[in-house]
Amino acid sequence: MPETPPTADLARYIRQVAYPRLGEAGQRRLMQSTALVAGCGALGSMLATMLVRAGVGRVRLVDDDVVETHNLQRQFLFTERHARDAVPKVVAAAEVLRQANSTVAIEPLVARIDGRNVIELCEGVDVIVDGLDNFPSRYVVNDAAVKRGLPWVTGGVVGAEGQAMTVLPGETACLRCLMPECPSPGSVPTCDDVGILGPAMATIAALEGIEAMKILAGHRDDTSRQLTVVELWDARIRQIDISQLRDQADCPCCKHGRFEFLRGESQDQ
Repeated sequence: MPETPPTADLARYIRQVAYPRLGEAGQRRLMQSTALVAGCGALGSMLATMLVRAGVGRVRLVDDDVVETHNLQRQFLFTERHARDAVPKVVAAAEVLRQANSTVAIEPLVARIDGRNVIELCEGVDVIVDGLDNFPSRYVVNDAAVKRGLPWVTGGVVGAEGQAMTVLPGETACLRCLMPECPSPGSVPTCDDVGILGPAMATIAALEGIEAMKILAGHRDDTSRQLTVVELWDARIRQIDISQLRDQADCPCCKHGRFEFLRGESQDQ
């Protein structure tokens, strides 16, 4: 692991500190915290940008993919050079983000999250943010977060529609409370099927990013207890109350402690 760089000057974050509900105390908490960005594609690279520029002290990036030309339409952190050279996404992200904020320790790990490595990847982090593009990996992260008591913020986008929710183990519903079993391949639309628009991705990333900042800054009680659904093409936003779902659902993870994806097997598709 790289050494933690010197603490950044608070003056760098003067506009952020000026927001009363964050303030100096919240900023200092951010600067002492660690976030795991699971996946570094469209959502993940945008989330990494937000967290690094906000001054989160350590940001761990995990992805096993390389930059391709068709990524550039929505993966705003990358360049044509990264695509031409097929640079691993986490390596390209770290290169750019270190130039944006050299005071943040950035850990790029070229790996696919699965049941064999997820616990190790979660070691020492204060929050997990979801930049993944498939349900099996999300369920891996969900189970690990609940098992370790780690807050995590999950989201997804297809077409112009996206969803985001915050999971606080022991307090709120987890992903399995909503959907006990991982959807089977082909049962839900994907970006390959219906495409994806950059503004929709950026909107969901913003929702995830602010939730992660609340958690890291010590404002856990201000996090959303609702599932937020955004349909950007028609400018519709709705929130679904899931605050009671954890108590009502017969969740295999929260209630019965069955961590199906933590048995050492790979979840590669």
